[in-house]
Amino acid sequence: MKEQVVSSRGTRRAGTQQKGLVQKPARRDGSPASRGRNLSPRALLAYVPKALKFVIGIVILIAAIVGYRMAASAALFQVQAIDVTGTSRTSADEIQGLTRRALARTGVWRADLVAISNELSRLPGVRRAVVTRVLPDRVRVRISERSPLAVVRTSAGHFVWVDDEGVMLGELKPIDHLPPFFIRGWNEEGGDDARRENAERVQKYLQLVKELDANGLSQRVSEVTLTDLRDVRAQLGGSDSQIEVRLGSEELGSRLQMALQALDTYKQTPRGSSITYVDLQTGRVVIGFGSGTRTTTDPSSSNAGQSPGETNAMQTNARDDARANQPARTNKPSRKPEGANGKKPTQPGVGNALRLR
Repeated sequence: MKEQVVSSRGTRRAGTQQKGLVQKPARRDGSPASRGRNLSPRALLAYVPKALKFVIGIVILIAAIVGYRMAASAALFQVQAIDVTGTSRTSADEIQGLTRRALARTGVWRADLVAISNELSRLPGVRRAVVTRVLPDRVRVRISERSPLAVVRTSAGHFVWVDDEGVMLGELKPIDHLPPFFIRGWNEEGGDDARRENAERVQKYLQLVKELDANGLSQRVSEVTLTDLRDVRAQLGGSDSQIEVRLGSEELGSRLQMALQALDTYKQTPRGSSITYVDLQTGRVVIGFGSGTRTTTDPSSSNAGQSPGETNAMQTNARDDARANQPARTNKPSRKPEGANGKKPTQPGVGNALRLR
């Protein structure tokens, strides 16, 4: 008889493993190990209600804000030093005081640098201020000052420096270098309109200074009135301080030179001490006297360089010669004009006029 050999299951499994097939045990989700691996923060957050998530977010935000404020207001960020540069006429102590008061409650970290810069720029002598923080406890301030260009004589009699934008910078000091002459007719009302008008006055003043310096006439003027830019008036200085020259609005330098030449000539006459003004607004030299009379000359005429006495004598002689050469008048019967009263009717709108040469 033949014997039957029955192979065991373990032997069959071993043969299968030898062929490269590995059988893994089945994963049981309910095992304690698998439950521990699934309990991650993200998985737990999925079980939290949405309302609770919103509350947690608000709490975290409030905590962050409170922490930020506590950190910013800590003694570490309190201002300890303020560095100011660029000041020559402006007080550095005043700038430091304003900056320190602005930083007293906020500290360096939470300081509003733009607001501080705007506040410092409103100072009279400051054109621009740039404020930067230097952590943890310092602030740097850079100042661009306004340049004084002219001196204005106010209605109260004070002499004040102004810049090219018409901004008053402070009163004239004894140690300051005096300008060629002063400005009168300043708009002291304040506001943007007044500042624009004053800026135009400064530009007209600079133009006049340039023209007078080119002709060497600046020293003969003490003040210039710029109330109306179309009627510029110069007050002379020295022995001619009582004389005003009315220049108009154009060719100021050449007109002043013309006026001074005529004035120097007329001062040699007996009436020279009573001259009060010289007017060149029409292009002709008109000399006014304290008695209310005036003399007009034409600068382009041949008699412009002669004295008034010589000019009047020549005019008188010419009139006498003309009268001597005229034929003798004959008496003619008068002709009565037509009219109800024997008078010539007058035209409406025609009257007597006084002509001034």
